[in-house]
Amino acid sequence: MTNPSDRRDKPAVISVSSHVARGTVGNRAVVFALESLGFPVWSVPTITLPWHPGHGPATRIVAPAEDFTALMEDLATAPWLSEVGAIVTGYFGAPHQVEPAARLVEAVKAANPQAIYLCDPVTGDGGRLYQPEPTLAGIRDRLMPLADIATPNRFELEFLTGLEFHENAHLIDAAQALGPPTVVVTSAFPLLRGGIGNLLVDGTHALLAEHRQIERAPHGLGDLTSAVFLARILSGATPEKALQTTTAAVYEILARTTKRGADELTLETDAESLKHPMAMVQMRRLGLPNGNRRA
Repeated sequence: MTNPSDRRDKPAVISVSSHVARGTVGNRAVVFALESLGFPVWSVPTITLPWHPGHGPATRIVAPAEDFTALMEDLATAPWLSEVGAIVTGYFGAPHQVEPAARLVEAVKAANPQAIYLCDPVTGDGGRLYQPEPTLAGIRDRLMPLADIATPNRFELEFLTGLEFHENAHLIDAAQALGPPTVVVTSAFPLLRGGIGNLLVDGTHALLAEHRQIERAPHGLGDLTSAVFLARILSGATPEKALQTTTAAVYEILARTTKRGADELTLETDAESLKHPMAMVQMRRLGLPNGNRRA
């Protein structure tokens, strides 16, 4: 269990994403991971679902635009806003939610200039865009310019840039052009046969963390990766260490989940893996194209 004194030393995190009644996707994954690692969380649902739509038809409950905007404005003017050290956004239930989220990010950064904003552009996967174009445009044009960290999967990076990628050098170029100082591309091209990796690109690094690919993985891995990486950075880890331990933790939980035959990540059983992962991942340092480094 987390020591209460440790919790008081950690900043609060606002998480804006989906909520499911059953499962470990969206805020169910993000909030569990962050709180397990000692961070208080303000949880903001963008949509409520009975389960991930990948399991079958699911009723969508999205707050009316004026209600969602009012809630976000309440948070933006909350007397405790200075407690917040980071904000993360994930899945949006409707395009009209992007602008209120952007204003909340701006309010958090005004109250605490050191606050980190992580944008997880949950818009598509496997070559398929499952968000409407206005949502994608809002994330690209309004949220990405505010982000300190972005965590797109390879396909989301394609949607955001309008490009197609065939190797990690292309991903590195696109990540550098995306805008945020730090970009973690999940589902990067593997160098290990039968593997998959997370690619970290920042001003000085292009690092690939690889592990064995597990087929038919449950949903929520991107949400979990974003939350754990953010927690590592907030705890003072270097980008390289944050990438290595995040990839190890998520892979370990995934491997244990699939061994049990579960159709959702078994976070409640494997919480210790978030804190002290034992899985091994292959770390590789890739060259930045033409030696490019951000100023």
